[in-house]
Amino acid sequence: MCLAIPARVEELLPDDMARVSVDGVGKLVSVALVDGLTIGDYVVLHVGYALAKIDEEEAMATLALLREAAALGDAQ
Repeated sequence: MCLAIPARVEELLPDDMARVSVDGVGKLVSVALVDGLTIGDYVVLHVGYALAKIDEEEAMATLALLREAAALGDAQ
């Protein structure tokens, strides 16, 4: 099973790299596949690569669902 998660672009770096925040956790990722990113944009992240830009509303809804799924797993 593959899972892509929303991440917020915190810093754009040389060589098509960026520092992103995944629900508060910082990561360095490749943004080579996504054009026109700016700080504050949200991307869908999979295995260290930003795959597409998404809007903030979609990112927040997806993160909320992931938190809910994690809480359900913890309750079992």
